[in-house]
Amino acid sequence: MSPISRPSGTKLTALVGLTCAAALTLSACSSTETASTESAPATPVDGPITIVASTNVWGSVAEAVAGNLATVTSIISDPSADPHSYEASPADAASVAEASLVVYNGGGYDQFIEDILDSEGKNVPSVDAFSLLDESHDHDSESSSDTEAHTTSEDGHAHGEVNEHVWYNAEVAAHTAEEIADKLGQLDPSNAAQYTANAETFHEQVHAITDVTDQIAADFPGAPVAQTEPIAHYLLEESDLDDRTPEDFKDSIEEGNDPSPASIAATRDLFTSKSVRALVYNIQTEDAVTQDIRSTSEAAGIPVVEVTETLPAGMTYIEWQTKAAKDLQAALTTGS
Repeated sequence: MSPISRPSGTKLTALVGLTCAAALTLSACSSTETASTESAPATPVDGPITIVASTNVWGSVAEAVAGNLATVTSIISDPSADPHSYEASPADAASVAEASLVVYNGGGYDQFIEDILDSEGKNVPSVDAFSLLDESHDHDSESSSDTEAHTTSEDGHAHGEVNEHVWYNAEVAAHTAEEIADKLGQLDPSNAAQYTANAETFHEQVHAITDVTDQIAADFPGAPVAQTEPIAHYLLEESDLDDRTPEDFKDSIEEGNDPSPASIAATRDLFTSKSVRALVYNIQTEDAVTQDIRSTSEAAGIPVVEVTETLPAGMTYIEWQTKAAKDLQAALTTGS
């Protein structure tokens, strides 16, 4: 799997492309602010229903709800493409603007979708998964990846953080499926009951994931772990695990910056001192620093749990996330 090449510095706001320039003034298209995109009302449509998802993760959720009643297209399925900094092509912008429904992550993760909706797709109904975080998270959230509401324990580690990688929260995915069903029911009233039934089935299947995370929480409450970047934040949170990774280290890796020597040393020490039980490792953003951390973990006999940001070929969302949870459970069992 090819690694994602992250931009240096803070996450970039993706450009919408040439169609945006044709539709709006330059100033309207070039804004770097994270916009608050409100979904257009969904009204019945004539003809085939087309759903466009920002990534194949949300495309899989949409497919589970739509079944064979709609066509689902995912803009990003290539594991080497980074939604944080993805630059939409004119064809991408056109597909979003012409879609019956758009499903995206939100929270600044796939900002290119919000840019297109704001500029060319104001009349396109959409589902923003990040906006549904409140329904399955005890902490208030804001629609910005730059804002994290959290408390800090005496050990100096943050808990209850708001994190934009909400697909690792299975309940958020279930609520997203229900929202998709609601929108599709408005677009296609004659099949509304089927969409609702499909969403309910998906929610039932989510229990395959939460049953594992609940078992981890029961068997390994507060077990210390580390990760190269905060991709699987909610998987660890729902499993009641304690992420000991220095904030500077994982934030720098996520943003494409070099971590400070002190944070690298502190992260390596977690493994050489056997202070953590497992390393959660994003294989799509490998570099010399993360590879060194993995080697340090393996040399210390600490299991590595591989995670990704896009759906592996041939897997559904449920299969993918169930495997991630079971891999984490197996690593903790091995490392105990």
